[in-house]
Amino acid sequence: MRAFTNSNPKDLPQALAVIQQAHAAGRTAAIAGGGSDLLGMIKEQIVAPDVVVNLKSIKGLDQIFTYKRGSGLKIGGLATLDSITRHAVIRREYAVLAEAADSVATPQIRNVGPLAGNVAQRPWCWYYRNGFPCYKAGGKQCFSIDGENQFHAIFGGGPSFIVHPSDTAPALVALDAKFRIAGPSGERTMSAADFFVLPRQNAATENVLGPGEVLVSIDVPAARAGTRSTYHKIMDREAWTHATASAAVVLEIDNGVCRSARIVLGGVAPIPWRVPEAERVLTGQRISAELAARAGEIAIAGAQPLAKNAYKVPLTKALVKRTVLELAERA
Repeated sequence: MRAFTNSNPKDLPQALAVIQQAHAAGRTAAIAGGGSDLLGMIKEQIVAPDVVVNLKSIKGLDQIFTYKRGSGLKIGGLATLDSITRHAVIRREYAVLAEAADSVATPQIRNVGPLAGNVAQRPWCWYYRNGFPCYKAGGKQCFSIDGENQFHAIFGGGPSFIVHPSDTAPALVALDAKFRIAGPSGERTMSAADFFVLPRQNAATENVLGPGEVLVSIDVPAARAGTRSTYHKIMDREAWTHATASAAVVLEIDNGVCRSARIVLGGVAPIPWRVPEAERVLTGQRISAELAARAGEIAIAGAQPLAKNAYKVPLTKALVKRTVLELAERA
C-alpha cells in the first residue's frame, strides 16, 4: 500500500480547499466518509491517492433534520445507514429508505457507513476489484461481456455492464430526493435520478461528481397522504452482499385506488433503473394480482441479458409483482 497524507478539515470549505490544493500540485485526492470501502480499495491497490480527506472531522454533516410537518427532511451525507434505519420519521414516512439502509452489508458496516458513501460507492464487479484494466479502471474494455457476468446488467449496459451496487440509491430515486453537491465551483442541487450516469454517457464513472465535488446532503420531499413504500432485495446468499435484483416501490393509495406509483430497480443496471411504463399501468387502478403481474411483465421489457445472467429477467418480473402486490395490500 502506497503512503498517503491524511487530512482532517474542520469544515467543508477547508475540505474543498485541501482537495483543490492537492490537484493544483498534481497530486490525487480521495474523500473518506466512513472510509471502509476506500481503505479496502487502497489496500488492494485499486486506487492510490496522495491525500485522503476525512470528512468525519466536520461537525453537522451526519445530522438528520426534519422540516416543519409536511415539508420533508434533510439527511446529511455522513448520516450513517444505522441512524437512517432507526430514525422514527424515516421509518414511519419513508419506509423504503429505512428498509434499504437496513439491507446493506452487516451491522458493523451500517454503524459507520454513511448514506453519501453508499450512494456514490464504486462498482463491485470482480474484474474492476481485481485489477483488470476495464473501463472503470481507465481501460477500454469490459471483461464481463465474454467472461463471468452472472451478476451484471440486463438493462442499460454497454460499453460497461456493471450494476450499481447501492441499496439506498433506488430508494432515493423512488422518493424523488434532491442531492446537494458542493465543489470548487460552488454548490448545485439536482434530482437523485439525474445524479447517476449510464456507461454510454461516461464509462469511467457512475455519477456526475466532478473532481473535488462532495455529496453533502439529501433532501427528501414530504410524503403525500396515502403514500406507502417498501424495498425488497434478493441476494445470492443471506447476508453481507449486494442485490442480485431489488425493487424500491412507492405507491400513493386513495380509497383503494393507486393515484401514483414509482418503481425503481436495483442490481440489474448501471444506474437505479426506473420503469415508468410499469408505473403507468398501475396509476388510476385498483391493484390486483393480475395487474401487479402485468406491471412485472412490463418492467422487464427491453431486458438484454448476457450469456450467464438471463435468470435475472424472470427473477425481476416476479420481484416487481410480489413487491407491488404486497405493498398494495398492506393496511
